[in-house]
Amino acid sequence: MTFDTDSEKRYSRQIMLEEIGAEGQKKLADSAVLIIGAGGLGSPAALYLAAAGVGHIGIADPDCVELSNLQRQIIHRECDISAPKVLSAERAMKEINSGISVKTHKIRVTEVNISELISGYDFILDCTDNFSSKLLISDACVKADKPFCYGGVHGFCGQLMTCVPHKSPCLRCLFGDDIAGENVPKEILGAVCGVIGSMQACEAVKYITGAGTLLSGRLMTFDMLKGESRVINIPVNKNCIVCG
Repeated sequence: MTFDTDSEKRYSRQIMLEEIGAEGQKKLADSAVLIIGAGGLGSPAALYLAAAGVGHIGIADPDCVELSNLQRQIIHRECDISAPKVLSAERAMKEINSGISVKTHKIRVTEVNISELISGYDFILDCTDNFSSKLLISDACVKADKPFCYGGVHGFCGQLMTCVPHKSPCLRCLFGDDIAGENVPKEILGAVCGVIGSMQACEAVKYITGAGTLLSGRLMTFDMLKGESRVINIPVNKNCIVCG
């Protein structure tokens, strides 16, 4: 498998990796990843997926950039304030890698549009900031047999887990059915978003290339304030209303 000179230079450090190589790089170029949420988690995920050479990236978010976003949503700039987040994100991704395709979805995910939204993608990143959307994405991905990676942050802490439908637990197995109405914490250290969002991008790359072991059935948690991390095995809930 061959690449043009520019591609060989751009992706040389990845192609050197035995777990990726030229074949894996071609898989990335042919793949499509959807990022739902262009905020604190979606920002680093989008930038690293673009830089890695994922050929087709979708970005979905209904909001416009605000000054308070800039503390953690590193894909946006001061000049982007008042612009739709998806357009700001598209610009930044294309500035990093003009060879990729970016599709913007300036929408809020709902029960009406979620199935159509995820249908054209190989892997989904849940980078939303509310529990209702997270359960909606999880349910839809399981139903459509779409693998996805959940990420969440609060204060100095973050966590993530990948779900491969019918092979590993979903978010309802992890949280149950009653979290949708809970309030979402607003206090966040921006750099924590960078860690979790970057790891979500890693999960997407691992799934596409077949490298390593996914965090499927395993919840990885970080407490940056204490400098601690752990991995918790999560079983499929036999009584889960979605995948049990």
